[in-house]
Amino acid sequence: MTERCGLVAVVGAPNAGKSTLVNALVGQKVAIVSPKAQTTRTRLMGIAIAGESQIMLVDTPGIFEPRRRLDRAMVQAAWGGAADADVIALIVDARAGLGPKVMAIVEGLKARPEPKVLVLNKVDIAAKDKLLVHAARLTEALAFDAVYMVSAATGDGVADLKAALAAHMPEGPWHFPEDQVSDATDRMLAAEVTREQLYLQLHAELPYASAVETEQYRERDDGSVEIHQQILVARPTQRAIVLGKGGQQIRTIGERSRTELARLLGRKVHLYLHVKVKEDWDEDRGLYRDIGLDWVD
Repeated sequence: MTERCGLVAVVGAPNAGKSTLVNALVGQKVAIVSPKAQTTRTRLMGIAIAGESQIMLVDTPGIFEPRRRLDRAMVQAAWGGAADADVIALIVDARAGLGPKVMAIVEGLKARPEPKVLVLNKVDIAAKDKLLVHAARLTEALAFDAVYMVSAATGDGVADLKAALAAHMPEGPWHFPEDQVSDATDRMLAAEVTREQLYLQLHAELPYASAVETEQYRERDDGSVEIHQQILVARPTQRAIVLGKGGQQIRTIGERSRTELARLLGRKVHLYLHVKVKEDWDEDRGLYRDIGLDWVD
């Protein structure tokens, strides 16, 4: 059998379920997930295997109308993730329907020459009578090569989508070892896992007003990992939210992050968190570099 290897750009509006779908296609967690829109900030590659095909899935930030420098950098990363793709997969939240954000992305895809597939996600919770309506409207706006209806959360339809993407991959040697599931370093993964817990534990209390830096990542002689991270917030009131009464909130975030990291890394983790107030942290060039975003003027 001939090896195949190619790149799939996973694009869509915020909260379409792109990261959940990438995780489902890979078969394990490689991207953080929360109910909050715009959770993904940078390009992250998940690596899926289907038969002789290696599918490099670029999970991109949701495409939206940018307001801040960070927003602009995220949107640039999203469109940049589609560069050199062998296939572009547009993920649409079938429950939410076709708002202006979705149609704006469709317009942006019209000039791109790559094969494009439409993936209507969340079909398990979407109104069934709307699915064909959404598919018809979108395929009328853009000539997709194929349409798939899936639920990334339940796995329904994911196997068929994965097989179809594998068939699209061009012939060529695999770029990664068979057991590698992501291009993210352990250091980057550690920061992402803690950031995920900030979203999950604080919900709407701290909207996009925080970042996580892994200051130190050190392997101990006993095989465990020692990780020191700082959580950046813009105001003292936000620091108080992250700490919680008597420091309970930060302890919960640390415990959940430590447990998840130990599971993902397969080793014991010693995680130390502290919260730092840094006004205009989202104007720090170094932070953009650390989280994998380009500085956008």
